[in-house]
Amino acid sequence: MKAIVNDGCIGDGICADTCPEVFEIGDDGLAHVIVDEVPPEAEERAREAADACPVVVIEIIE
Repeated sequence: MKAIVNDGCIGDGICADTCPEVFEIGDDGLAHVIVDEVPPEAEERAREAADACPVVVIEIIE
């Protein structure tokens, strides 16, 4: 499974708070994916982070 943060991120940070194994807020103030593949133990939290994104720019690819 992969996670992608598409254009339009506002840097809310809910993704990094929900799933810090996959997302972080970068120096630019925007969310970034920090792994190539979502670890199996973080898959549910990655989906929760995508669902919680206020601007719906996180994509989870199975």
